[in-house]
Parts: sequence; C-alpha cells; structure tokens
Amino acid sequence: MDKIGYIEIRITGSKGNLDLSPDNYDIREIISILENVESLLYPGEKKDRPTISYRIEEGSVRHIFKTSIQYIIGFNAVVGQINQIQNIDFLDLSTATAFENIQNIAAKRDYSFTIKTSVDKSNSVKIDRTTKYYRTEAVWADAEFYFYGKVTNAGGKEKANIHVSTEDLGVIRIQTPISFLENYDDNLLYKSFGVRATGKQHSETGEIDTSSLKFVEMVDYHPKYDEQYLNNLIDKASGNWSEISDKESWLKEIRGSYED
Repeated sequence: MDKIGYIEIRITGSKGNLDLSPDNYDIREIISILENVESLLYPGEKKDRPTISYRIEEGSVRHIFKTSIQYIIGFNAVVGQINQIQNIDFLDLSTATAFENIQNIAAKRDYSFTIKTSVDKSNSVKIDRTTKYYRTEAVWADAEFYFYGKVTNAGGKEKANIHVSTEDLGVIRIQTPISFLENYDDNLLYKSFGVRATGKQHSETGEIDTSSLKFVEMVDYHPKYDEQYLNNLIDKASGNWSEISDKESWLKEIRGSYED
C-alpha cells in the first residue's frame, strides 16, 4: 500500500456568468480552504504532524491535499459518518469548526463542495447552501476556567490576547483587554501565571472551545515547591493530632461502621 494518500475538495459554482475555474478562483478563496484543511486532517497537536502538500486542478476547482495515508484513512471514516448522520456534533472541536467554515463559504457564495479521499470506494460528503453542518448550540455551555502556565506572547493591534503554554492543552490563546496589558506593570513574557477565563465547554465531553476564551483576571500562582510552607502544614497537623488520645478509635468513629 502507498504511504501517501489525498483528500479532494471539489468546488462547483459560478462567478457571475462564468463557471468556476482555477482561472477565476481568487487567491483569498484558496487561503480560506488552506486554513481549514489542517484541522480537518489533524484535529489534535499539529507540531509533529506529517507534511501536507497541495495542488489545484481543473474541474471546476479541485483542491488536492496529499499526506500520510494513515490520516487519510481516518478522515475517510469521518466523512462517511458525517454523510450518514448529517451531523458534526461528534467531531473534535477544530474539525467541527473547519466544516462550519466550509458550510459558511457554501452559503455565502452559493458554492457546492464535495469532499472525498483517495481511499478505494471513498466516502464523500456534499456541502452546499441547503445543508446545515453546524454544531448544536445547546451542546456548548458557558463556563469558567483556570489555566496555569507560562505566557509566551501578549499583545495585538486591535484584538489583544495572551498566549499561555499549559501542560494539558498546549498553547492556548485568551482574548485580553488592551487596557489590562497597558496597565500591567511587570513584563508578562516567559513568566508563569494563573489566568481565570470564561468560554464555551461541551456539556457532554467536557471539551473546551479554546477559540472562545476571554480573560477575567490573573490569579495567584506559585508553581515552585515551597518546603517551608509544607513543613508548617505538617507541624500544624501534628499539633492537632497530639490532642487526640486514642487515634485509632477516633479514626473508626470518623469512618463509620464500614467493614474491610
């Protein structure tokens, strides 16, 4: 079996009186597709993903993206499931968002998208102005989060944000008021902080929509091991224990009548 496969995104439609073709397909439209394909194929960590190569062909417009066959096979299964249930709520957030973006293009420009793969007898899914490939709003609820990590970037000309490198989610971007960044006295970069933020969370899976995160406040965060603080806790606990004469009986009373 070849180690390389591809996905094909075919777009039909028109530009005024002209049928859509690579000759009248604007570069901004190409960019909008390129920005979403990575999330279609690699919804998780993208740092070490395989190479994705690209070409555009006639008929009306055919986008061809080549990459590892392993991921093409997985994406083919995703396409089949979408076509079967006509729903994208089961997808990882980034993949669902990519399908929503393509759905928006189809509705805005009256284009018809057909997505399939190089897998033998490939599954396919069609997206046009009559389809409704959007996540169910009720699934995503407002929530509050606390993130801890190192700030790797901060700022922005119009929509400011901070980038926080976390252990569980990787680098996340949090929309942050320019006024906060202007008035913060110390340099944020490459220092560890706790950040309180609001955003959307999947009510069933617990997945966080990291694109929706908005800054609330900085919180106290002391990631370093504090031996003195720990020793103080131990001394305090030891003092409390010393006041209990029969520790075994006291523990049994606290536990209740459970049997081993």
